[in-house]
Amino acid sequence: MKLARTRSTATAAVAVLAALSLATACNREGADSAASGSGKPAIGIDLPRSDSDFWNSYAQYLNKDIASGGVHTLPLSNSQNDVTKLVANVQVFQNTGAKAVVMAPQDTGAVASTLDTLSAAKIPVVSVDTRPDKGDVYMVVRADNRAYGTKACEFLGKQLTGEGKVAELQGALDSINGRDRSEAFAACMKTKFPKIKVFELPTDWKGDVASAKLQSLLAQNPDLNGIYMQAGGVFLQPTLALLEQKGLLKPAGAKGHISIISNDGIPQEFDAIRKGQIDATVSQPADLYAKYALYYAKAATEGKTFQPGATDHGSTIVKIPNGLEDQLPAPLVTKENVEDKALWGNNVG
Repeated sequence: MKLARTRSTATAAVAVLAALSLATACNREGADSAASGSGKPAIGIDLPRSDSDFWNSYAQYLNKDIASGGVHTLPLSNSQNDVTKLVANVQVFQNTGAKAVVMAPQDTGAVASTLDTLSAAKIPVVSVDTRPDKGDVYMVVRADNRAYGTKACEFLGKQLTGEGKVAELQGALDSINGRDRSEAFAACMKTKFPKIKVFELPTDWKGDVASAKLQSLLAQNPDLNGIYMQAGGVFLQPTLALLEQKGLLKPAGAKGHISIISNDGIPQEFDAIRKGQIDATVSQPADLYAKYALYYAKAATEGKTFQPGATDHGSTIVKIPNGLEDQLPAPLVTKENVEDKALWGNNVG
């Protein structure tokens, strides 16, 4: 399938990008020329943040896969959840000869102009975990985030036998992931468990914000008996610390236990499941995100195209308004399968 390419005319925006690139040195270990290395087309990779156990695991898998050979990458950058840094880092990739770019934009709306710039330069983009709202992408490597919200709803609904109060620690609602998880969770609760009252707590993916809002909610609703954390990588530790401080961290099966389901599948969540501190998580495939980000970036530099449909790696490629999305599987993890060695959270270093 040929990807549409449009030429940007926003020269003012390009000028801003060029200026921003001067600030990028503090985010990178240096920018090698694409001519160096093995002669293979260079791939620029921006990591989205380093304050999340999930994204740190993703970075580990990326570095491992890069070290195994097969691709030539420019020095990795980290935009630290700042779209301005992402724009600057991408400009450096373009200036140093990147033939494809891998990114994971946390603000999926603000990245559109950057995608337009790359499209005009005929540099294909692979977006990991997040789907940009606008702008051409070669491939989005992502799991079905609406399924995350639905799985969390169904699990909690059954745990609470259809009645109770649930705190939902939402991600950023300017992110497609935050919106997908929140909308699906709300729709499922309204349809299947109307007697459960849901308290939506937007957090912008920040653990301290989640903890502060949860503390206020508990003061007003001491009978809260369920929590849905949309990102265990940033919410798990502050949530457990708060519950322990208030004497509410009861093990699963004990009287007063607050049923908790999370999203991510990091080792820390698995340990919490084993201890009975939380009940379940939906495992985002950090290992597969890294593997197929590189796979599609390499394919893009080789001019390969893909079509919607089933893949040979257990996923499905779907058409989205601005490109294609490979929806990777994300299993529910509970005490019954937490020891499964096939789960990446049991294998990461």
